[in-house]
Amino acid sequence: MDRGRTVVTVPLLGLAAPVLDLVGVLESVAALDEPVGHALGFALFFAGLAWMLLAQAAIGTSWRIGVDKTERTDLVTSGSFALVRNPIFSAIVPTFLGLALLVPNAAALAGLAAPVAAIQIQVRFVEEPYLRRMHDGRYAEYAAKVGRFAPGLGLLRRRMPR
Repeated sequence: MDRGRTVVTVPLLGLAAPVLDLVGVLESVAALDEPVGHALGFALFFAGLAWMLLAQAAIGTSWRIGVDKTERTDLVTSGSFALVRNPIFSAIVPTFLGLALLVPNAAALAGLAAPVAAIQIQVRFVEEPYLRRMHDGRYAEYAAKVGRFAPGLGLLRRRMPR
């Protein structure tokens, strides 16, 4: 299975939530279907979307989906990448949380959980090993100072030379 493709396709489940709600296929979760939740959902969705677009702009030509082991991209450590190593993936959480609050049905809730799991797998088992190989000590130094998805959290320890 191509994990890069999974990270792109899994969120489609959450994006199907509004359509499934409009056509009456899924009922809303009553406990979450409140005006305050909708307002918070609206704010989170658009803040996450804006954050994602800004992070994509910051990564520039190093943007890719998945890993091509023959491709070498620059290590981006500025802009939102100075705060967290994976700002695009970090932005997915508030975006899909907002969607789940806007359209609180089973598809939206699954669409929140599934990308979080897929992103963890993609980052830990594909992205980070690739970046360690491609950028050697520079990535290790960066990852020791900048959190994986939130500032200060998920720092990687530098391996001590033997």
